[in-house]
Amino acid sequence: MNFFWVLSAQSIKRYAIVLLAALFAAWFLFLQNILHAPVFSTPDGPKAVYKGEKNIALTFNIGWGDKQASPILETLKNEKITSATFFLSGSWAERHPEIVETIVKEGYEIGILGYAYVDYTDLDDEEIIKDISKAQEAFKKLNVKDIKLLRAPTGHFDKRLLKIGERFGYTVVHWSIDSKDWTNPGVNTIVQNINKANKGDIVLMHASDSAKQTNKALPELIQELRSKDLNFVTVSEMISNSTTKHEEIQ
Repeated sequence: MNFFWVLSAQSIKRYAIVLLAALFAAWFLFLQNILHAPVFSTPDGPKAVYKGEKNIALTFNIGWGDKQASPILETLKNEKITSATFFLSGSWAERHPEIVETIVKEGYEIGILGYAYVDYTDLDDEEIIKDISKAQEAFKKLNVKDIKLLRAPTGHFDKRLLKIGERFGYTVVHWSIDSKDWTNPGVNTIVQNINKANKGDIVLMHASDSAKQTNKALPELIQELRSKDLNFVTVSEMISNSTTKHEEIQ
């Protein structure tokens, strides 16, 4: 009889631990859902936004190539997408001033993707500052004004970039949905990857020449997102009135 009660007490203790863990997980998920505009951040403030509160933001990185950008712009126009954000490397913009002019003319937002397509986590602070400054100068010569957004060229960044971006007056922008279009996985897969998006998501796509299937996927994925009653906005529009939560980044 005593042996029975020892086993029962151990079982009760084990079940109690499982229950407490479940309650903690549920509380954590609840907090995740009620807080908006998620950001990576350092403890003292600089932020990298990767999600908003409502609507959806299509973003396109362009670091190199001559063939894909113009067809993608034409498709967006045909699909009546009037709001999107293009992150351009300064070196690419210098070589394609006519495409940059079209992006501005169509009313799309431009963000900086550095100057050279390099991994900022491999550079020291001064090299990062030099690369961003060089990109600034390139866009200034192209008469592109009021740039507010910065994205790490390869997507890799640390707290140093958050602080440097803040010094320049930029908001560092990441993403919550990755289309993986640069791997050319097939139009259906790109659509499926993006179809996971919902309110507040920032979608990563590419208009560099490595992304050969993005333009073919655009009409279908736009239709899928519209079927969810999502409105297309720029990143700046998405985050302009959002509250934020912080996820520390090293």
